[in-house]
Amino acid sequence: MSTALIEVEGLVKNYPVPRQGLWERQQYVKAVDGVSFQIGEGETFGLVGESGCGKSTTGQMLVRLLERTQGSIRYRGSEITGLDRRAMRSLRRELQIVFQDPYASLNPKKPIGWILEEPLIIHRIGDRRERRKIVTDTLEQVGLDNSYLKRYPHELSGGQRQRVGIASALVLNPKFIVIDEAVSALDVSIQSQILNLLKELQQRHGLTYLFISHDLNVVQYMSDRVGVMYLGKMVEIIDVREAKREPLHPYTQALFSAIPQVTAHDRERILLRRDLPNPVSPPQGCAFHPRCPYATDKCRQTAPELQRHESGNRVSCHLYEGGK
Repeated sequence: MSTALIEVEGLVKNYPVPRQGLWERQQYVKAVDGVSFQIGEGETFGLVGESGCGKSTTGQMLVRLLERTQGSIRYRGSEITGLDRRAMRSLRRELQIVFQDPYASLNPKKPIGWILEEPLIIHRIGDRRERRKIVTDTLEQVGLDNSYLKRYPHELSGGQRQRVGIASALVLNPKFIVIDEAVSALDVSIQSQILNLLKELQQRHGLTYLFISHDLNVVQYMSDRVGVMYLGKMVEIIDVREAKREPLHPYTQALFSAIPQVTAHDRERILLRRDLPNPVSPPQGCAFHPRCPYATDKCRQTAPELQRHESGNRVSCHLYEGGK
């Protein structure tokens, strides 16, 4: 892996559960529970998992839209969790995010030109003519011409709004972008256009991505490495650039088995038993053991740690203790 741009260590995010009574003990949901990973410069690191697994929460903590409960986030080797508002505002030029619903993040009362110019004004970049040049150049890079400058968000299609959302993240010339379910609400044909655009922009600008999606097929297409999350924990990190690299964790195997195959070596579909456990009271030991076909007494009692396997994967499973 190239030099780490982002380093995450022991990241935790707790949310309080509303109390049912005055004297009831305060409970917490661990939306993210001790997650650790690195993202190399110029790399796309994918995060995948079922709804509610903590992947979007993780992404928002990396750009400080959410504050972590515990853990470390380092950017270019420097800790950013303790930065004050002024220092973080300066850093936001380099750390950006693209949301699933661009309409919710775009001011409906302002035209696209104003929306894209506002960050440049906030960061005091250029005069009016220079800012307009940056805005028009950025629009062109995402496949939109100058006619969109005076349009409003409600006048655009879903795909066009997502292009504006990408332009909004790109206009400050960032180094790292969190892409949070950015294509999940789009038609398949539009999805492919946006995914290819993101790849093209990454190559042109040397961008680093955290790509978040529930669709493993899309994540696999976009990513160099993929982190698989389950109930707030990272259960496996797999390098998808290596064709022979196979998933090890039973949960990852189940996810991969659902991807349609076009070869003669189709994977047998693995169906998970039982529903997702209640995150307010997660199972003792390995969080996946109630749904795992290989669970042992040790799995029910002790939570495994994320360890490097001889294959190169990092996996959190007692089946592979000792790296084998």
